[in-house]
Amino acid sequence: MTAERLPAELASWPACTPGEEQLGELELLTSGAFGPLTGYLTAEDLSAIATRGELADGTPWPLPVTLTVPASAVPGDADHLVLQDPEGSPLAVVEITERADADPDPDSDSGRTALRLAGPVSALRSPEHGPFRALRRRPADVRAELGSAPVLALATRRPLGQRQLGQLRHLADQLGARILLLPLVAGPAELVIRPEALVRAVRAAGRQLPDGTLVVPVPLPPQANAADELRAGAVVAAAYGATHLLAEGGRIGGEPRDRSGKSDFDFRKLGLEILTEGEWAYDPLAEVWRPLGLIEPGLERGELSDGELGELLDSGAALPAWLMPAGVAAELRRARPPRSARGVVVFCTGLSGSGKSTLARDLRDVLLERGDRTVSLLDGDLVRQLLSAGLTFSRADRDLNVTRIGYVAAEVARHGGIAICAPIAPYASARAAVRKMVSEVGDFVLVHVSTPLEICEERDRKGLYAKARAGLIGSFTGISDPYEAPDDADVVIDTSQVSRHEAVAAVLRQLSRGGWLA
Repeated sequence: MTAERLPAELASWPACTPGEEQLGELELLTSGAFGPLTGYLTAEDLSAIATRGELADGTPWPLPVTLTVPASAVPGDADHLVLQDPEGSPLAVVEITERADADPDPDSDSGRTALRLAGPVSALRSPEHGPFRALRRRPADVRAELGSAPVLALATRRPLGQRQLGQLRHLADQLGARILLLPLVAGPAELVIRPEALVRAVRAAGRQLPDGTLVVPVPLPPQANAADELRAGAVVAAAYGATHLLAEGGRIGGEPRDRSGKSDFDFRKLGLEILTEGEWAYDPLAEVWRPLGLIEPGLERGELSDGELGELLDSGAALPAWLMPAGVAAELRRARPPRSARGVVVFCTGLSGSGKSTLARDLRDVLLERGDRTVSLLDGDLVRQLLSAGLTFSRADRDLNVTRIGYVAAEVARHGGIAICAPIAPYASARAAVRKMVSEVGDFVLVHVSTPLEICEERDRKGLYAKARAGLIGSFTGISDPYEAPDDADVVIDTSQVSRHEAVAAVLRQLSRGGWLA
């Protein structure tokens, strides 16, 4: 079954679009990175993996590979399911040989019941879009290029600093090996968030390594813990031709590790040896990273924590050269510019009549008067006409309204602007979804305009509360529908207790304190 010879039944089979992480696993299956697997695993296989580290037929395999879909996507009599990309183009077909109840896919609406499906997968076409698609090569092609020489791999979700580069050079020299860097691009990247930023940073690091170093992005989803992350990384490293895998850090799964890579799974069955280098530190006298035992006690410098690195990036301070090569530091600054130049969404939430729209407009005016940041206001008639038209007061439509506003705000933040939003946004889950969306491209400041309900009713210039009390408006927030007050607000303002000037000043202080305003 191929894209050139699609089965006639394809149009009649049910179809489903998996989330980002399951699309990544599908690509690993169809590309051969999960070889020898040819499909999603059965309950018998999953049980054998959990107890023996192998498939039901005895093939060594450490990793569960499953497909979870909404139960509504698969009719009870369906024996095939088409998996498609976010644009609706078919990528593969699953021949369903087993189905069972499952926890919902975390990428989907968790309120829906879900099924776990098993069965062979037939590829229809390869994914075509996404950053660095040309680098996402098939394992067979990479193995052919690497040949039979030793290959030292590192699978990573974070940019590489001087410590990792020193360890890679040291081990590659000892082994006479080529180096293979595998940035893992399904799910968020550490420090830089976006997978394309991770690839840029890893490519910059690769330029500091010996000639012949390869960088191949791999859509491997994040695993539940460090031990599972190691197993998953080992599977894909072996598929791409690695003979050795450098495990990041000196401890795996909470247990001390030695360079033999001892584990409850025998990685040698994958044709792979796991290496760890113990604790390294920077030696300021020799101006190199080296094993801690070779450094005069008291002189060593350790790596900065993610929090410390984040503070340097947020403030725009230079990253020390002993910690990060200049090229990697430049990519980190590009991916995470200082807050003074980074996009931010100021999201005001509160009851109708709480004063959130007045606060949003006043804040917009003050920022425009300052002139040091571009500002977009997402509130008022334009939002109602262009984003909210046709929506009702149902919970689904309210959430959709907040999502639409959040999407536009995130695009403003992506390009370095300040977006000010002022929807009621009564539900915590919808606000959390917007925070997550925005946080991938910028920063998020939640302002709870906490003016009490009775004050909002007194203000009621549009007569909405009176109509709600009379039953003329259903599902009205605060009357016949709940408002879930946020417990994660960055600023809380009761406009019945402060003036308009004081309310704006409170938000400006937060923006200045956080570094978004000078």
